[in-house]
Amino acid sequence: MKVIGLAGEAGCGKSTVAHKLSQQDDVIYIDLDKIAWQTYRPRTLVYRQLIARYGDQILCSDGEISRDKLGRIVFSEAKALDDLNAIVHPAVSNHLQGIIENEKARGTELVIVEGALLASSSYVDTSLFDVVIWLEVTQETRTQRLKTAGRTKHVERRVSRLEHPKVVTVSAEGTVDHIADRILEVVRNLETVTSDE
Repeated sequence: MKVIGLAGEAGCGKSTVAHKLSQQDDVIYIDLDKIAWQTYRPRTLVYRQLIARYGDQILCSDGEISRDKLGRIVFSEAKALDDLNAIVHPAVSNHLQGIIENEKARGTELVIVEGALLASSSYVDTSLFDVVIWLEVTQETRTQRLKTAGRTKHVERRVSRLEHPKVVTVSAEGTVDHIADRILEVVRNLETVTSDE
């Protein structure tokens, strides 16, 4: 089984291409954003740690953590974002490891894990992945895609790729089919390397 991370800035096409790839047999798609929000649920350790770090101001009236309120804080201050990653990423990695083990036992061939910060945060456990693919597009393409999707507020949110041996850059220009083909080529190359060892 191969575990592939998909990372990149908002507007690079991560979700669209991940959904496309997951239509194939024996391919499982995991959205790390959804896992992260599960770790924020009331009464969890992460929930308590986030309130201790950012205060009650991040809560909704029902006691849930507000994604918008937390986002306004962490995207306005680098230290606040770093602290968020330090709290959340270990919990997400633990959850993801359990999912990967279950899929391996089921005989799944390919697991696609989408996470915007997989190639940008030092808190990500890269040992869980065979490779992390950084999808790269021009700023013009990003802006156009985000405008089309009604997500213009994300245009100014920028993240950079970390240099890491498991991170490879793939162009996300062109159609979804073209991007999917480039990703599958990376997967085929991994299989070739594995069979040669």
